Amino acid sequence: MQRRRAQSPWIEVVWEPHGVVPGYTGTERKLLVEQEDVAQWLHPGFKLQLHRDEAEGYYLNVVGREPRVFVLWRMEGDDALPLHLTASSEEASRWLDGGHAVDGVPMPPEIYAWVGEYVEQNYRPQPQKRIKPRSFQHPKDRL
Repeated sequence: MQRRRAQSPWIEVVWEPHGVVPGYTGTERKLLVEQEDVAQWLHPGFKLQLHRDEAEGYYLNVVGREPRVFVLWRMEGDDALPLHLTASSEEASRWLDGGHAVDGVPMPPEIYAWVGEYVEQNYRPQPQKRIKPRSFQHPKDRL
């Protein structure tokens, strides 16, 4: 998570996820950068899990222009804490619809390869059914 000085007269700082670090095995929150205008913390202990029912969301993410890892986070006192991670753009959308703070960070290449392989093995697009225009239906069937 990153805290940076805001360019606004109404708030002092802005919190946002800054990135994800695959394979980090530490157990304690760690201050990585502390400068005048910015500070960054590493929050360990998160696992990115993939689920079959989210395969379409992973697919939509990895074929997009900028694949992301989405971070659900919240403020606790003066600190911002990450709560969950997902590679599914659809799950992140549901989190946003639920009123949560969610931001995407660039997906690291090793996560991209892993999610891409999962999509190749587990996702099969469903053929879309053509919906017959109502004007071609008998008037009795339009109700």
